[in-house]
Amino acid sequence: MKPPRWTPLLLITGGAVLLTLSGCAAWRIAESAELARRSEPLQQAPSAATLKLLIVGDSTAVGTGASSAQHSLAGLLAQDHPLLRIDNRARDGAKFADVLSQLRSLDASDRYDLVLVQAGGNDVIRLRDLDALRSDIEQVTARAREHSDRVIVMPAGNVGNAPFFFPPLSWWMTRRARDLHGFVRSAAAQHGAVYVNLFHERAVDPFVLHPELNASDGLHPSDAGYRVWFDQLMAQADLAGPLAAARSR
Repeated sequence: MKPPRWTPLLLITGGAVLLTLSGCAAWRIAESAELARRSEPLQQAPSAATLKLLIVGDSTAVGTGASSAQHSLAGLLAQDHPLLRIDNRARDGAKFADVLSQLRSLDASDRYDLVLVQAGGNDVIRLRDLDALRSDIEQVTARAREHSDRVIVMPAGNVGNAPFFFPPLSWWMTRRARDLHGFVRSAAAQHGAVYVNLFHERAVDPFVLHPELNASDGLHPSDAGYRVWFDQLMAQADLAGPLAAARSR
């Protein structure tokens, strides 16, 4: 039996009501918009670059929530690897479908030593259909592999644990975030990419245990939060060796 045509509208309306009832105050939404307005994706083009990195994704790839672009994930990579060329096409608000467009804007001949994909939070929060999301993730991963032999997909962690959300909406966001990570894990295995797992249950989530890891909007990482993500990226993707050539001037 097919669901009624008004089901998506009901879900969206219900989500909006839950968002209001859950305590996501207007000032948090305004603060998130202001952080996004001030954010700018870091790029780096050293004249003697030894390696090339492409970053695509959403606000977490832009570095929204950090005090400056230098404290974003891209900025931390740049600081530790001054000979790394960084092309950052990420945009605030991007969903995986938008990331696919970012990749499609490249020339077919464009090759990188590494492609880093950071996305998924907007798909969770904006109630993107899960079947469509799974397809988007698979297409993004496959497309990224056309531009590099080393692709890393690093979705945001457990969005439901963000201070931005309160029960019962936070429980729904956690469920959707868990689905997102499952899709990314599967697509990475299928296409020979690396999946960086930032998902934690509430009891062990560092962003819950250490609130200072969250930015002022309660949704994005702070400077300290991006440092945690950077450490996880380097460790889980085992990047010390592959990026070693870009460390020395």
